[in-house]
Amino acid sequence: MLRGFTPRLYQETIFATAVMKNTLAVLPTGMGKTGIAVLLTAQRLKQYPQSKILILAPTKPLAEQHLTTFKKILELPEDKFALFTGEVAPEKRVETWQTAQIIFSTPQGLENDIIGNKIDISKVSLLVFDEAHRATGDYSYVFLAKQYQRKADWPRILALTASPGSDTATIEEVCNNLGIEAVEIRTEKDPDVEPYIQPIDIEWKNVDLPEEFKKVQHLLQQCIKSKTEQLKQHGIKGTFLSKKELLMLQAELHAKIAAGEKDYEAMKAISLLAEIIKAQHAQELLETQTVASLNKYFEGLYEQAESSKIKAVRNLTADLAFKSAFILSQKLPEHPKVGALVEYVTKELQQNKLTKIILFTQYRDTAVKLSEELNKNQGALAKVFVGQAKKEGTGLSQKQQAEMLDMFRDGLFNILIATSVAEEGLDIPKVDLVVFYEPIPSAIRHIQRRGRTGRQEKGKVTIFVTKGTRDEAYLWSAKHKENKMVRILENMRKELTTKLAPKQPTLQNFDNNVKIFADYREKSTGTVKELVELGIAVKLEMLQCADYVLSARAGVELKTVSDFVDSIIDGRLLEQLKTLKKSYERPLIIIQGTQDLYTARNVHPNAIRGMLSTIAISYGIPIIYTKDEKDSAALLLTIAKREQEDKKDFSPHADRKPMTTKEQQEYIVSALPSVGPNLAKELLICFGSVEKVFTATEEELLKVTGVGEKIAKQVKEIATRPYN
Repeated sequence: MLRGFTPRLYQETIFATAVMKNTLAVLPTGMGKTGIAVLLTAQRLKQYPQSKILILAPTKPLAEQHLTTFKKILELPEDKFALFTGEVAPEKRVETWQTAQIIFSTPQGLENDIIGNKIDISKVSLLVFDEAHRATGDYSYVFLAKQYQRKADWPRILALTASPGSDTATIEEVCNNLGIEAVEIRTEKDPDVEPYIQPIDIEWKNVDLPEEFKKVQHLLQQCIKSKTEQLKQHGIKGTFLSKKELLMLQAELHAKIAAGEKDYEAMKAISLLAEIIKAQHAQELLETQTVASLNKYFEGLYEQAESSKIKAVRNLTADLAFKSAFILSQKLPEHPKVGALVEYVTKELQQNKLTKIILFTQYRDTAVKLSEELNKNQGALAKVFVGQAKKEGTGLSQKQQAEMLDMFRDGLFNILIATSVAEEGLDIPKVDLVVFYEPIPSAIRHIQRRGRTGRQEKGKVTIFVTKGTRDEAYLWSAKHKENKMVRILENMRKELTTKLAPKQPTLQNFDNNVKIFADYREKSTGTVKELVELGIAVKLEMLQCADYVLSARAGVELKTVSDFVDSIIDGRLLEQLKTLKKSYERPLIIIQGTQDLYTARNVHPNAIRGMLSTIAISYGIPIIYTKDEKDSAALLLTIAKREQEDKKDFSPHADRKPMTTKEQQEYIVSALPSVGPNLAKELLICFGSVEKVFTATEEELLKVTGVGEKIAKQVKEIATRPYN
């Protein structure tokens, strides 16, 4: 089944463990983690010939890379492999799932497919999580791992990473979230890995901060110091240096207010903390980035101050030291790091014209500036490689990212200037030099960046550091965290595995007979995921009104505290209440969250009390408060079970009787895929009857305002497909 692939000893050893247990494999970058996944895939398909294999990667380029590797090594027909990304339509994914055997997917789309019960993962015999360190918090990996272990007939998990985290708690969280039972760790010092490690030369290029920059730096430090002193006057003690500490303190104060304490001192402190964070960001841009990005940030704040009601922005821009820093920054020359980097890179290219370079930087604006400066030099061909989010023309679609990487591999340009999107996993052979425009404090990201070179032969890493700035602090922070991570990993080889006991979810508390319809816009919320976790059959639909339908008569509008207040401000709540009351015999409002309703927004408490009175008295709709998504899901389940005791089958669309003929017609048409109530009216006005809507051709449907090719095709398909 395998061709042209001879596993290394450590790959075979890790594979032997992975055959028996759910395994986390921690290997240095470039040491063939994918090879272990290929070996295990072949073994699981031999053991379970009719099963499927699912390989997850956080980005499309990385998923495509794995697809290419597997196709090269595994002797299987072309149609047995499939790639699932957000660009593949959900209907196409469902269709392909039936015939493909090895599926490579990004996690978010697959998560939606599983929430909507569109894909059955029970026959998946191996689930691989690449870049497994992402399996923390509410990242899709966590939900998918739980669902897989719950539903699979022959579950086996393989998690792969080069850098799982710099502390024991984080690593254990990853293991628990993925159901890991054994950990296989290799470092560059291990005797079975050492022969394959390519040496990497690391050097630091120190740059002095010019005196005119130091003047601006001093003014910003003065501003931050004065704001910190004001914090002390409002009861906040201590010196807060890092953004993380500032954000943690902000969160504590927000929680205090949310608990109902009307504390002026806390509210003032929150505003001051926001000012400090903004001033610190300006200082970071000054010390580590480009003057253009600093001035752009300054100008944005002053423009915002003219129209914004946010006190933090207005107060900061009025601060004398901050204003002086802004004026002086207009006269600054370019940051010396830019010139030093351009000189260094062009010299490297002069020495070897075939040199391939990846240049990492934190910010897109800096990437664009460096590209402009490098391309002024003969022999330098630089392109900017960034994520999808469009920002002043610098965004790249996933297709464009893949094309650019192919061009770089083929030598059509020699400098890839990348933000964080290129840090994880991408296999770009023969990268001779990796340059950090600035150090980063994250050990994981530092390792990921460095790992882009030295994969097949000796590599080189150069890190630019501005002396006397946070560049130095970030450099030593990353080195300290990496050393700590290596020590932890070495100590955890045996210790962690003994801690990890298999934890298989049970089905005893599942409510498989309960059905809940959820509006498709709720699919990414924690409440929907919690309902799926409870084993409830959640059906995603375009609902005419309500977020959840629990029976023929019970419709629920669920709002977080902040969304509830926002909906009062923008006026949509009253319209939603009217429709909910009109559509359901037993309507319900759920307000979710522990935040204080009266301090969520700058709204007079009487306006909120008035709306609560209107809901409860004028409309007669009950209001129930829940703590969080888990609490909301449990409440929805309790109501649904009670409602469905006698009647299991019901429509996801409101069917409160009596309905007029006109309402029934609109309701029938609104049930069509992606139609909804407003478009239903347009269709009925255009065609005159329900029958003519259903018998219209795609061309005729396309003439209706709001109907595109996708909707027209879906309507025709649902109207003509035989009932099965």
